[in-house]
Amino acid sequence: MSPRAKTTGAASAAGPKVGEVVERFELEKAWLVDPVSGREGPGEIVVRDGVLESVVWLEGEEAQGVTDKGVVVGPGFFDLHAHFREPGFEDAETVASGSAAAAHGGYTTVAVMPNTSPALDDPGVLERIRSASRASGSPVEILAFGAVSAGRAGEQLSAMGELADAGVIGYSDDGAPVKTPKLLRSALLYAGMLGLPVVEHAEDIELTAAAEAHDGYVASILGLQGWPAAAEVNAVSRDLGVLADALADEPRARLHLTHLSTAASLDLVRRARAAGLPVTCDVTPHHLALADEWIAGSRRWSWEALSADGGSRDPWADGALTAWPYNTSLRVNPPLRTAADAAACLAALLDGTASAVVTDHAPHTVVDKEVEFGRASNGISGIETALGVLLALVDAGKLSLAGAIAALTTGPAAIVAGWPAAAATPAARKRGLTEGAPADLVVFDRADRWAVTEASLLSKGKNSPLIGRELSGRVLLTIAGGKLAYEDPQA
Repeated sequence: MSPRAKTTGAASAAGPKVGEVVERFELEKAWLVDPVSGREGPGEIVVRDGVLESVVWLEGEEAQGVTDKGVVVGPGFFDLHAHFREPGFEDAETVASGSAAAAHGGYTTVAVMPNTSPALDDPGVLERIRSASRASGSPVEILAFGAVSAGRAGEQLSAMGELADAGVIGYSDDGAPVKTPKLLRSALLYAGMLGLPVVEHAEDIELTAAAEAHDGYVASILGLQGWPAAAEVNAVSRDLGVLADALADEPRARLHLTHLSTAASLDLVRRARAAGLPVTCDVTPHHLALADEWIAGSRRWSWEALSADGGSRDPWADGALTAWPYNTSLRVNPPLRTAADAAACLAALLDGTASAVVTDHAPHTVVDKEVEFGRASNGISGIETALGVLLALVDAGKLSLAGAIAALTTGPAAIVAGWPAAAATPAARKRGLTEGAPADLVVFDRADRWAVTEASLLSKGKNSPLIGRELSGRVLLTIAGGKLAYEDPQA
């Protein structure tokens, strides 16, 4: 690892193993980013016995030659939306493989969604997930959302009180929206009393039946059934209306809209927040950086596909189609939208409408993906490539490095801190380079590119549209709660 670094652990002079306390780690002349203090620049850190003992900011001659283009140190990342599939779908991912993938991506805290089998609608399922996390040996902190409805069937509320007592950080029927406005209102009222949010997957399922790709030019050319933007916009409008009504009876009601993808739905949230509604939202790396033209075979970033008037360039006319079409790793819910929608996602992140970037990591088996495009399961395996995608935005001058780190750390932490019953979790309390706190760090090298291959991904899910591409920001080291979570074997 360069610049000079040394890592030792309690069990072995050669270095700690995953899950062991980092006895001593020193890193000299790196670029430090602390989104809590808002400071970044040349510096040095020392970790001793799992604690961030020293953070020194360098100035003058000592800082010469240190730039943000080399080795960077930031707080460990926090993914507020991921699918680790266990229990029920362990052939696609397990808590152990998901935790390993998360650490490889620089994540030290991950909140998993409840669309498991059985659904996470009972404290017993939560304990199974926690038991699997302990058995994995990974120090990555696993949080969980409970289901809104029993069995995620949309008929009646789950055991929300029992789930709150067991430690869920909110409720969601993700993978599907809360089925009816009546059920959503009841969930908001009950969750509000418990000090927790409802996290909503915004989709009008009557408009998305048999849908395959964003309803637009690309889908028309490829002969795919259109997935209209109105499906998301209608759902967001419904959800915001229900929230406004519920607040009259329960002022503590909170709503979080996850993986929004259209300019219109983000503008609805922007207006609602300006009006004082307690609503937050997030966006994903793939909705920021990929456009629907990737399904046709384009491999340029979304900002490269924008026309001068802010619309989408024609990938056929531009000669941008360099790969085979219908790659099923690009089938995702919500679908990849236009380049203009991707730009709107970035604008929402920059102006604070979207508070965080989440991966919506959704690993699948080959059986579920190597089928006709419209029959493939929705989802991208993205927890290991999120950093590289955001760094592509940074390299293009679309996002600052500090802004990218904040979107992965203080952004999601601030969302959770706004949920009273979840605000005491370590994930909500600490997302900076804080001396005297358990070390929670990621070290990555912006100058070192890594190839995304099936072999390089630690997730069981190899369904990434970035397979075969090189990304900057190779993660060298991840320390979670003072324990080694990941170390690059070549570092």
